[in-house]
Amino acid sequence: MLEAVTFAHAITSENEDSMKKFLVAGLGNIGAEYADTRHNIGFQILDHLAEEIGFAFESGRLGEVGSFRIKGRPVICLKPGTYMNRSGKAVRYWLDKEKIPLENLLVVTDDLNLPFGTLRLKTKGSDGGHNGLKDIQQVLGTTHYSRFRFGIGADYPRGQQVDFVLGTWDDAEQKAMRERLERSSELIRSFVLAGPSRTMNAFNGT
Repeated sequence: MLEAVTFAHAITSENEDSMKKFLVAGLGNIGAEYADTRHNIGFQILDHLAEEIGFAFESGRLGEVGSFRIKGRPVICLKPGTYMNRSGKAVRYWLDKEKIPLENLLVVTDDLNLPFGTLRLKTKGSDGGHNGLKDIQQVLGTTHYSRFRFGIGADYPRGQQVDFVLGTWDDAEQKAMRERLERSSELIRSFVLAGPSRTMNAFNGT
């Protein structure tokens, strides 16, 4: 059962079992000029999740924050208000503030090395050259945190990587996006309810 709750209500009861609380951080760049770009898929996935469940994002410390519960487990969703390469500060702040254990963190981001729309969850690993993951790794002091990578492909001419990741989706990608966003929402729910191992088995490569 999914329950949309107000930010103030979901963010924390004194007696809340913090081991059951989760932080889902979608990475992106702030500003209208970056909306709907490939690099902002982390924001886009969380916006879709909010639309599906019926919660709203509100301005909070170091970003926009929204909350919901799934089978009694509070899930805090964060869109950092820093630029991509400074995402770690916001993630660290909300982990500490809400006393969320590192194993209950899920970072949602784009991945050039995966074909468009491919989903992949990993519980550890390198930053893969992604500046947002690199900063989170540096701030947290570990590579042992879960990251959900959404493939954006690498269909660009040599030397045009920046233009590609900061570009908008093409027509074919737009047509496929709704289903891919729905599948991404399912992955996030599964991470909370079933844990990373079962979620990886069910979703990786799909």
